[in-house]
Amino acid sequence: MSYLVQSLGLTVQNFLSAAIGISVLVALIRGFKRSSTGTIGNFWIDLVRSTLFILLPLSILLTIPLVQQGTIQNFNPNQIIKTMEGADQVLPMGPAASQIAIKQLGTNGGGFFGVNSSHPFENPTPLTNLLQMIAILLIPVALVFSFGRLLNKPKEAKAIFMVMLFLLILSLSVSLYSESVYNSTLNIEKSLEGKEVRFGTTSSVLWSTVTTCASNGSVNAMHESMNPLSGLAQLVNMMLGEIIFGGVGSGLYGMILFIILTVFIAGLLVGRTPEYLGKKIESFEIRMTMIGVLIPGLAILVFSFIALARNNGLTELTNSGPHGLSSILYAYTSAAGNNGSAFAGLAVNNPFYNITLGIAMLIGRFGVIIPALAIAGSLASKKSIAASSGTLRTDSTLFNIILIGVIMIVGGLTFFPALSLGPIAETILMNQGLSF
Repeated sequence: MSYLVQSLGLTVQNFLSAAIGISVLVALIRGFKRSSTGTIGNFWIDLVRSTLFILLPLSILLTIPLVQQGTIQNFNPNQIIKTMEGADQVLPMGPAASQIAIKQLGTNGGGFFGVNSSHPFENPTPLTNLLQMIAILLIPVALVFSFGRLLNKPKEAKAIFMVMLFLLILSLSVSLYSESVYNSTLNIEKSLEGKEVRFGTTSSVLWSTVTTCASNGSVNAMHESMNPLSGLAQLVNMMLGEIIFGGVGSGLYGMILFIILTVFIAGLLVGRTPEYLGKKIESFEIRMTMIGVLIPGLAILVFSFIALARNNGLTELTNSGPHGLSSILYAYTSAAGNNGSAFAGLAVNNPFYNITLGIAMLIGRFGVIIPALAIAGSLASKKSIAASSGTLRTDSTLFNIILIGVIMIVGGLTFFPALSLGPIAETILMNQGLSF
């Protein structure tokens, strides 16, 4: 794309998508905080404030060290140089650093270059690699504590943070084990296949975990080249709704939907009135919660089935067996989760995948935003009630354990059959000496 399109088109959308996530989250917070009112704030005010006071200053602060470390930022034409063999090589130029800053801070992930953050002009040094990983999680983590501060419930924020951190460490542990253990089929240990040698295996695994937990999608290694268990961890991170810190704003309001569901289930089990943050959880909130939780999963499974059942869904697939299924499943999971990373064994630049993946993106994004805003409006219209002896504490370790269980059970019941035929089957077959 031209530099003008990159600067005024894609970069602007990177800001707006993140600002929309913050705006929806703030509206949901107002739903809990306000009482007997019909309003949850002004979208345009929230959008402008999020952009001017949070996203823009942080992007400027991140762009400066990226440029200092060697990330390109210019409007020069592409440079053509002679290689040692005498061939012509084209070196791309352009305003990359400014877009990379907001792509990471806004958990957008779309790279200036095709190979994303594995390109040396986009991610030139270990320091830029570290800064970009920090940037991916910075705002999603901060918003968890903003949630507690705005509601004057710091213990609630700490509880949510601990659940998210536990799930991230669990996913990271599975991936690190998978990439470090000896592979008898390929006769290798700590494979560097598909990984940038400047960063190595551990940094590549850490990035793959962070980017799929945070709805980011940028990559510094080829996810498809990792072992099946690593692919399983990446898929699960996205299939859960990318609520493990997640996208800017979207991760937390997605987690709040799971908390509402957990409060309802726990209330049924112990015979207590479902309440969260001083608001009764009733049938409308549960219906909207179930829509927000299940709609992205429905898009993933339905579109994956359509792709598997049609010839034009299989013609661009370069891998057979369970790995081929994982590639298709990953494509729609990444799209519905607004992630953007991919298994490159599936070429999707054709009408069938462009259309179906685009629809999956819209469903995954607005299928959660609309129920979250509906819940916010419903809660704002209710009176706040004081906590009593019958109120279930939601800042306790016990509730955290129940919440983790609900998240894993909902994800397991929804996606386990598909995962069993994909990365789990591939892992079992690889241990028996088969690869795909």
